[in-house]
Amino acid sequence: MDAKELKTKTPDQLRDSLVQLKKEAFNLRFQAATNQLENTARMRAVRRDVARIKTVLGQKAAEAAK
Repeated sequence: MDAKELKTKTPDQLRDSLVQLKKEAFNLRFQAATNQLENTARMRAVRRDVARIKTVLGQKAAEAAK
């Protein structure tokens, strides 16, 4: 996901995506702990996507507060 794509989504859609990514991150951590994780780069990508979504949500909240 890139920031341009995220900025077009509504806050509700962003929160839904955030929940899905957090579930995926949990599952990836569980797989890593049990040595079943095949794609270790996915953990990093999920963390960055979560950060991007949180950033865009913060920007949208700041715009709404003005």
